[in-house]
Formats: sequence, structure tokens, C-alpha cells
Amino acid sequence: LNEIASYSETSVCRRKMILHYFGEDFNEANCNSMCDNCKDPKEKREGKENVLALLKAIEVLKETQKSNYYCAFLSGVTNSDIRAYKHDELELFGVGKEKDEHFWNAVIRQTIVSGLISKDIESYGVLKLTEKGREFINAPTSFMLIKERDYTVIDDESVVIGNSESAFDQQLYDQLVDLRKSISKQQDIPPFVIFQEPSLKDMCFQYPTTIEELTNVQGVGHGKASRYGAPFTALIKRYVEENNIERPQDLVVRSVVNKSGLKVHLIKNIDRKLPLEDISRAQGKTVEEVIEEIEGIVTSGTRVNISYYIDEILDSDTQDEIYDYFSEAETDDIRVAYDEFNGDYSEEELRLMWIKFMSEMGN
Repeated sequence: LNEIASYSETSVCRRKMILHYFGEDFNEANCNSMCDNCKDPKEKREGKENVLALLKAIEVLKETQKSNYYCAFLSGVTNSDIRAYKHDELELFGVGKEKDEHFWNAVIRQTIVSGLISKDIESYGVLKLTEKGREFINAPTSFMLIKERDYTVIDDESVVIGNSESAFDQQLYDQLVDLRKSISKQQDIPPFVIFQEPSLKDMCFQYPTTIEELTNVQGVGHGKASRYGAPFTALIKRYVEENNIERPQDLVVRSVVNKSGLKVHLIKNIDRKLPLEDISRAQGKTVEEVIEEIEGIVTSGTRVNISYYIDEILDSDTQDEIYDYFSEAETDDIRVAYDEFNGDYSEEELRLMWIKFMSEMGN
């Protein structure tokens, strides 16, 4: 999934990136503007010092970490893993703090494609220096970085959901968005607490007209369906009847969290109030990966209570401040929240509070 996301977000020649993934080299000059990035090239800037900082970080940390770790390390973001390894005490920690994690992720992607570093698949994506990368450390040369698009600045209204040939029902989607906005004002809660964008979009494919059918929609559990679903299913039912729409005969049943052994095990450990560090070690994962799994569980509509863990790392005033932010925010994008707090709280702390907020308010 990370590779797909990288391919989608990159500003590098797409043919070069695809062929690199399959172990082949490709000169983007031969693309002849056949991909969107070469047809509409992005701004380039000298990035020699940035690339050198990344390569030195990989060398200093002995080629043991994944992309997200280096992004946090270079931008000076302290999380539980960095504290545990005492890497925040290293001289290189925060050497690129003038740039955010999104920037460093782009540097990593372009450095991989250029052959200076590689991902060790057998080690679940740990970054390794190549011989070419070691040569760069010893004798740095010019490296032109392509400025990548920041998708966090694109608002909902500017996104093209689909075209007339798509199965997506734009007219219904617009009505559902308006309904969500109306309910959020009535109940004085952010729109994303009611139903997130992927859920609204899935409704426009499935056309659920009962609460039971609504629970088949992505990101909608029984609790959320019961709490917020009635006006949405009523609108959809009326829309289907007025427009003579033939609904899918067999609604796609979403994957239920309790059918996954690993997720059940994770939830049980959380119910036992085990520290996330202990859970991650038992599963052979980082805390970052465990948090990502918890976010997926919460997004699927299941409530998860990690207050016991948050209470150990954030005082009550801090929790109230972040909680109040999400209560009033127009978006639950963590990068937006990070910028709003001017970096006072790490992305990990904000993500943990998002889990708490969505579990209590949304599920």
C-alpha cells in the first residue's frame, strides 16, 4: 500500500518509477512526456545537502529503520520509538527540522528511484545504503529534487470525484454532504465525526436504505449507523425511488474487525491496558505501525479505548487542548493539526488523540 501511495503522490516520471520497482533503470528523458508528470513537469531545486543528510542518518542509525522513522528523525519529531532508542540525543537528530515529514518522505522516494538507497523487502521496508549511496556520502554531487505536490492543500470542493461514465453518483454525494453539514451544525460537531469522506462515497455506490445495510459501508459500525444513520438512509431511499435506481443486488460486506485474528489480538491487548511498546514488541512491529493498525480499526467503525496509554504521555490540559481542536476542526488531517499547533505536539501524539476523539465521538 505504501508503494501505491508513493506512486500516486510522486512527481517523478511514472514510467521511471514503475520500471525501477521491477528492477529496471529508465532515463526519464525517453518518456517523451507520455506520463502526466513529464507532460507537466514540477519545479526542481538543488537538494544535495538534503540527500546527504538522509544518507548520513541511515548510516548513523546503522541501516535499521524504515522511511517514517527517518522522516521523523530528520525533521526533529520526537516519538516513543525515537525516545526508546535515545536517537533524539544524536547530533544528526533534527538536522532538517526546517522541513516537515512530507518533504523528507519525498526525498526518500526520489533517492530510492535514483539508486542511492534501497528498501529491504525481507526486513519489511528497512532502508539500506547502496554502493552508489556510499559513494555519494564520500563525494557528494549535485542532486536536483523535484518539488512534490502537497495533497493536504487540496480541499474537498476541488477534487474531481469521477466523470459521467463512472458508477459514482455525484448528485447523491452532493446531497449527502449537505445533509452531513446540516447535522454537524445542529449537533455542534465536526462533519467528519458523523461520516468521513470514504463512507459518503461508498454510500453512493451501495445505496444503503436501512441501518443494517448501512453497516456494510466502509467505516460505518453499528454504533455510528445507529447514532447518525437514519436521516442518511431516508435520504438515499427517497433518492433511489425518485430516480428509479437499481441498487446492487448483493451489497458488498465490509471486512469486520473481529474476523481478523491479529486485530482481535490487538484489541484484547488494549483491553488489558498493555503499553503500546509492549504490544509492538510482541508483534515484531514498531509503535508507529501499531498506531496505524488502531487507526484502521477505528476508521472501520470500532471503538478503541487507549486513554490509559495517553494518560501516561500527555497531561490532562494537553489532552483537553487537542480534543477541543478536533471538536472544532473542519478536517481531521493530522498534518493540518500539526501546523495548527506549530509543532508543539508530535504527529504521534496528535494521532493518539485522534483515536481517542473518534472513538468517543464517532463510534
